[in-house]
Amino acid sequence: MSNANPGPKYALPGLIGASQHDPTKCKAPMFSFGARHEEANTNCSPGPRYLIPSNMTRKGRSGTPAFSLLGRPKQLQLSRVPGPGQYSPERSGKMTIRSAPAYSLYGRRRDRGNTQTPGPATYTLPPMLGCKTVVATSAPNYTLQGRSRAGGLHEDTNKTPGPAAYKVVDPSIYRQKPPQYSIKGRNFAPEENTERPGPGAHYPERVTFTRAKAPSFTFGLRHSQYLAPLIVNMDE
Repeated sequence: MSNANPGPKYALPGLIGASQHDPTKCKAPMFSFGARHEEANTNCSPGPRYLIPSNMTRKGRSGTPAFSLLGRPKQLQLSRVPGPGQYSPERSGKMTIRSAPAYSLYGRRRDRGNTQTPGPATYTLPPMLGCKTVVATSAPNYTLQGRSRAGGLHEDTNKTPGPAAYKVVDPSIYRQKPPQYSIKGRNFAPEENTERPGPGAHYPERVTFTRAKAPSFTFGLRHSQYLAPLIVNMDE
């Protein structure tokens, strides 16, 4: 029988060294040995390594002034700075002095030739007379209407519902309901040939008297005893 155990296939992390140490175990402090530093040189002076010029004193360089020869510079271009005659102070009246606004007429632009902006004739002012005024108050208006056939003197009263067309409302709806009694049939003692329910006739899982029951909802029809019948207005 072969063993399904993989054996020493998986290696556990070690407890020695800093690399790949078992994170579940405590690690001792580690110390390292650094490299030996070079011995510090106590003499940092460069010594007589630099040559000091003979004409250099503690107050600066001593001697006659010296000149050098350079090439001739290029000819300078004429200055383009505007002179006094380029300015017109008499034209600065609108910028320095307060003046009235000025308007100019400009030609119609070509890119606005196909615009659909409505003109002034498109808008109309609200009427000032009648019952449709918006900004002014109007007097009460009266209209003349034809005689209605329903409810008039010439209406045929035979088509209206009579007292017998309405049902009598049960008094227990709007008054205190009296107790009600029912007549039950006579009970007989069970005999040998009486049919008795077996174990399969009972449903213990449907019992809701001894344990809680989830709420149940039903959708019924809307009905009312006070719903008036539909009366159709017939011309003939």
